[in-house]
Amino acid sequence: RNMSSAGPEGRKKMRECNGLIDSLVYYIQGAIADHEPNDKATENCVCILHNLSYQLEIELPESYAQSIYMQRRNISSDDKTPGCFGSRSRKVKEKQQDTPLPEEKSNPRGIESLWHSTLIRIYLSLIAKSTRNYTQEASLGALQNLTAGTGPMPFAVARTVVQKANGLPSIRTMLHVSHPTVKKTAVSLLRNLSRNTSLQSDIAREVLPDLVSILPESALESDIVCETTVSICYTLFNLTQSSSHNARLLLSANGLPKIITISMNDSNMFSKASRAASVLLYSLWSHTDLHSAYKK
Repeated sequence: RNMSSAGPEGRKKMRECNGLIDSLVYYIQGAIADHEPNDKATENCVCILHNLSYQLEIELPESYAQSIYMQRRNISSDDKTPGCFGSRSRKVKEKQQDTPLPEEKSNPRGIESLWHSTLIRIYLSLIAKSTRNYTQEASLGALQNLTAGTGPMPFAVARTVVQKANGLPSIRTMLHVSHPTVKKTAVSLLRNLSRNTSLQSDIAREVLPDLVSILPESALESDIVCETTVSICYTLFNLTQSSSHNARLLLSANGLPKIITISMNDSNMFSKASRAASVLLYSLWSHTDLHSAYKK
């Protein structure tokens, strides 16, 4: 577990170690099957896999990168429409989100297991069944790592979490735990998931009211609450930016007074949260059909 957090070279060596990842996955599967998701060894295994999934998209060996990202390069060369961020126009991004991964192997080995649906379901199972905070946080964190990029792999993992494995109810439960870092990691995962336009209606229906409910009513009392608030605001921004329906859902959940209060926080320490809330308010105002409801 300590070695897995030793940096890129350490991660690379451990990912390449024959049988290591397979053994970790095998142990966790056994613990879940035996109804023992809370033992220390399971926590250690999940924390190792969490660390090995960090920056996975960037650090993938060339052989995997070629097979997974060949389709992505074809898309980029087909559509050179300039956007605000160079070749990463909205149209190209949307096409990338629809690009499927190559067929999943039924019996993955080694590094392939790190993004396979089997391990994604294991993480979701541990989030639901374990009461150990470090195990919950590492499972959420691994999914956060796997959904952090902009290529087809993160979007495929996001679709598996939301649509194929029905993971949102388990993640929603983590929004209401008392442990602040578990809650923060759950929100960060939702922020990544919410970037996928094809999943936004599902996410809004399942967790938008919960996100609003955990926004602070008044002053932010710590850095971790501030970071969580920033992530909530940007998640709500993603969910409401292109959807008047989702913006109305935020309104009916009494989110507007909270967001206004956060945006008016003039403390330098919490300026990131104030800025994120202001960006969200500006976006909400773009739904002109809701202006009269906002004023009320």
